[in-house]
Parts: sequence; C-alpha cells; structure tokens
Amino acid sequence: MATPPSPTQNHLLAALPAAEFERLSPHLESIPMPLGEVLYESGAQLRHVYFPTTSIVSLLYVLEDGASAEIAVVGNEGILGISLFMGGDSTPSRAVVQSAGHGYRLKAERLKQEFNRAGPVLRLLLRYTQALITQMTQTAVCNRHHSIEQQLCRWLLLSLDRLSSDSLTMTQELIANMLGVRREGVTEAAGNLQRAGLIRYSRGRIEVLDRVGLEKAVCECYAVVKKEYDRLLADIPRGDPFHVLGQSGS
Repeated sequence: MATPPSPTQNHLLAALPAAEFERLSPHLESIPMPLGEVLYESGAQLRHVYFPTTSIVSLLYVLEDGASAEIAVVGNEGILGISLFMGGDSTPSRAVVQSAGHGYRLKAERLKQEFNRAGPVLRLLLRYTQALITQMTQTAVCNRHHSIEQQLCRWLLLSLDRLSSDSLTMTQELIANMLGVRREGVTEAAGNLQRAGLIRYSRGRIEVLDRVGLEKAVCECYAVVKKEYDRLLADIPRGDPFHVLGQSGS
C-alpha cells in the first residue's frame, strides 16, 4: 500500500507552529478522496473538516431542480468546512471531489476547540476564509459576465495552481455541471482551446500544453483571485512546521 502524503503537503497545516501542530496531528485521519465523492451535502451537519493534500474539491450550490454551479475550488492551499468556525454547523453548499487524491480530516469539535483558543489557528483560518470569499465573489461575477471559454480558462488555471501536474481527469459533463452551463458550450470552448494549442482533451483527460497562453486567454477574474490569495497567504510557510520553526529560531 502506498504511503499517504504528509499532512504538511496541505499549506495551512504546514503553516501551524509546532505546538498547534502537535496538538492536532494525532487527530488527523488520512483519507482517500476518489473522483466524485461527496464530502458533505447541502444543509447537513458538518462532523469533520477536510484538508486536501493531493486532491481538489469543488464547492457547489445545487438548485431544487438538480442544476448546480461551482462557487469555489479548494485544494492543498485550504480547508473545507469553514462554517464550523464562522458560527454555523452546516452550509448550503455541497462539497464534491473534482480531482482524485488524498487528504486529511479532523473532527469538528477538535477544530472548534483549537479555534476558540484565539491563537495562531484562528488568525490563519480567518485569513484563508477572506481569500476564499474573494474566490466565491469573483466566480459569481465571472459566471455572469464572461464567456464559457474564459470561465473554462479560469477553472483550469485555478485547478492547476492546486496540483503538481499539468493534467486533470475530468469529463465535459462534469465541467458543465461545475460551471453551470450546457455541455455543448463546454465542448465548443474546449475545442477552441485545443485548436489554439493551449490544451489537449481526450477521453476525460485534459492536459494543459501552454499555461502562458491560457493566462493570456483568461478574463481578469483569475488574476484577481490569485492576487488576493498571494496577498493574504504568500507569507505562509510551505513545508514541515518544525523545520520552519527551527529556521525562525536559529
């Protein structure tokens, strides 16, 4: 059996000072996150928070008729379940794995206890939440004002930022559900990007061939979200929290 990724592959966990990491690490449970798995449903009580390491999770709003649209993506930069420390035990969104991989989960009460200490965990999570709210807001604007092709470029770039490779396993039907558009629109947009030499799409696999070209084709929404994440989280260490602490104390 393959060894699961380290918890510190999640940037928030990697940023914790040693004392906080030592308190939480015995309670972190390594879990696989297969494609399409629903981590929580709209309105359900949240019993865990999730820290992706090599997976990406989509936050979706689902309408009464079953139609859905993505409002944000969360990968190794973040946490799923912010409602727990923002004053509620449930959320109106659904969390679905869009790129398979691994992650860690933590019982809700453990996170609440750490958050209520009003120390580094609280400050770190609030900064991340501000960045996530920016992504949600910009996604709403993008879906209203920009073309499907631009939305697809934004979605691809945000996904790439959270992966270690240049390829994703994703059908056009799933992309259409994420973006809240017709499948035919995604087919046309993906075809345009492929003809332009920016991506290669085949049998549910998208390979990005020209990231610079994607960044030129995307609307300003991607840059707005990336700039805010960088502004709020750029000084968060990447790597083993004990190693970072040792450096700072030397």
